[in-house]
Amino acid sequence: MAAMAEQIPGVMNALMGLHSEVVKDGALSAKTKETMMVGISLALRCEHCLRKHVQVAVSMGATREEIMEAVGATILMAGGPAVAYGSTVVLDTLDELNV
Repeated sequence: MAAMAEQIPGVMNALMGLHSEVVKDGALSAKTKETMMVGISLALRCEHCLRKHVQVAVSMGATREEIMEAVGATILMAGGPAVAYGSTVVLDTLDELNV
């Protein structure tokens, strides 16, 4: 992200501003939004996004059970590819975090 910010600072600053605005507590808690982003990252099959959003969700207090329920909902909507990424990237990241 830092390397991208050096190359395209306007775009990255705008993205970070949007991110900050979206993830703050509102009608949905920041933890809920991060858990949702785990599901979206899984559906999009973005390994880097998955690792980041699982870590952030856990740091905000999300439990393994909450994250795995988000994975289950994503599997319903995204099918087989979500199973593949959920059983590798998400579980590996949770195990690395000892969650």
